[in-house]
Amino acid sequence: MDIDVLGTLGVRLNGVSVTPTAPKPRQVLALLALRAGQVVPVGVLTEELWGSEPPRSARATLQTYILQLRELISAALERGAGDAGGRCCQAKDVLLTVPGGYLLKNGDGVSDVREFERLAGSGYRAMDAEDHPQAARLLREALALWTGSPLADVHTGPQLETEVKRLEESRLCALDQRVEADLRLGRHRELLAELTVLVNQYPTHESLCGQYMLALYRSGRRGEALDAYQRLRTTLVRTMGLEPSPTLAKMQRSILMSGSDMLPARPAVSASVVPVG
Repeated sequence: MDIDVLGTLGVRLNGVSVTPTAPKPRQVLALLALRAGQVVPVGVLTEELWGSEPPRSARATLQTYILQLRELISAALERGAGDAGGRCCQAKDVLLTVPGGYLLKNGDGVSDVREFERLAGSGYRAMDAEDHPQAARLLREALALWTGSPLADVHTGPQLETEVKRLEESRLCALDQRVEADLRLGRHRELLAELTVLVNQYPTHESLCGQYMLALYRSGRRGEALDAYQRLRTTLVRTMGLEPSPTLAKMQRSILMSGSDMLPARPAVSASVVPVG
């Protein structure tokens, strides 16, 4: 079973989609797919579908959704059995009922989340080893798996909302490290367009702002680098009552004083992300 969640939801078995069109069964499948190989308790699924006040019929309705998913899985299995000349398993062997909940098996299938985590983890290790070309390559491959916002076409309840936030934070961390690797490789001019978009998308993200300032400064755009700092400071003070970190302030002073070319590749600032709506 192949699972895609880094964009629109896609779950395929034997190359056949088992993704339902109805909203609530899609929610159930999305949560099971994100936690493939793990037991998802009935209570967790119920909360996802109906929040803290589920209807009295919640358990029976959930069972109906599970049956609908198994029907799709059965159709995919039958097609695969026909192609292979026999039947290997049943839907209940793929979507299991276990004590307290349900478990979706994806076997040897590909999960874009797991592939992202594998590539990003290798990229972080390459950064630790100061192998910046390898880090940039691996992190770029990891980020290329994203086709949009996670579960972009799925209605999300409290459980999936948490998962989506976790995935978005993981993507931002990988992006931050990939930009750092590119800066250390001297690609500051190539990064300017991308960083211009990112600092507008995440106006209180100090690490991205520091990277943007450095890319501008090294591209001979000292005044714009100082303007970027002032915009960040204004936003932080207005929305959070905070000043920029000491490290970022030190970078600003170095640029202001036309400091040496030995500015760090990036400021070691916290990567707090508080997008302004």
